[in-house]
Amino acid sequence: MRGLYPIVDVESLRQRGKPPLAIVDFAERVLAIRPALLQLRAKHSGARETLELLRALRPLCTRAGARLIANDRPDLALLAECDGVHVGQEDLPLSVVRQIAPGLLVGVSTHRAEQLTAALAEEPDYVAFGPVFGTISKQRPDPSVGLVGLCEAHTAARAARIPLVAIGGIDQERAAQVAAHCELAAVIAALLPNPTSLAGVTDAARALHAALGGAPLAQI
Repeated sequence: MRGLYPIVDVESLRQRGKPPLAIVDFAERVLAIRPALLQLRAKHSGARETLELLRALRPLCTRAGARLIANDRPDLALLAECDGVHVGQEDLPLSVVRQIAPGLLVGVSTHRAEQLTAALAEEPDYVAFGPVFGTISKQRPDPSVGLVGLCEAHTAARAARIPLVAIGGIDQERAAQVAAHCELAAVIAALLPNPTSLAGVTDAARALHAALGGAPLAQI
């Protein structure tokens, strides 16, 4: 499992004037490259809207062979028949998620070495670490860890045999820099090269996936 981990960020799309139907259209364009995982991030959406979006994405991910990951909400992940859930430092602990949803894959966000160590000890299905670079996708981002921090995190994750996801400020140029220090890289902003339309989304996803060492489409 290597390459792009695309995140469908509802807030980023709305800031560009995209309605709910365009959110699904965006996801379909990204799924054309058949990534291993696709996450829906709907931080400011209500439970009903988030559930509707997850249910709309479920058949698209199934056709593309991608695992659908819900952000923050294991309850909605179960209702929408997602494959997994991604939790942050302020969300439900991994141990609790596994109690209420034992069949879900669980990924955990970490931002500092001590958080990473604690997360690895609980053996999540993957651990995210960052922001590697400055990011515009969060209102109050944690300090950047840089490539040195990412390399150290990857060493620890490999020792624990847990895939590492790099996140934060990763674009096509930086993708080549992080590729050696992670299994996957989560991307939001760089998947939207055109500020006014969804043109170029599939090409951007394909280029990022290739730069991150993902298998070409014909080999997936």
